[in-house]
Amino acid sequence: MLKNIPKILSPQLVKTLMEMGHGDEIVIADGNFPCESISKNVIRADGLSGTELLQAILQLFPLDTYAEHQIYLMEVVPGDNYNPEIWKQYTKILEKSGEKFAIGYLERFAFYERAKTAFAVLASGEEALYANIILKKGVVK
Repeated sequence: MLKNIPKILSPQLVKTLMEMGHGDEIVIADGNFPCESISKNVIRADGLSGTELLQAILQLFPLDTYAEHQIYLMEVVPGDNYNPEIWKQYTKILEKSGEKFAIGYLERFAFYERAKTAFAVLASGEEALYANIILKKGVVK
């Protein structure tokens, strides 16, 4: 057992976060995301929400301050007429973390394409729609 590592982060996820380098990306995917068809490196986090995972990961994970966007969200598909409340929750968590961040928005299929190049996809149990989020890793200063 180690100190100061959030208990909800599995050993596999902590190992993955450690292996990632500057500029690598990780997806926190909601329950509807096609994780297995997008990535060969899927980490299961069933039963955990996107907000819980984001908050825990940010305790260990610096965001890339050199990039234009450190965070990417999936745009709402035109015609869905949906306002993702979870985006507000993500923003509050990011603000509390003290990390400098800018959010970019990607069309659904552009998000999938970017996710295919991510270091890993974290399959959460998040039930909110449009809760998929990509984090770009920075450097520890």
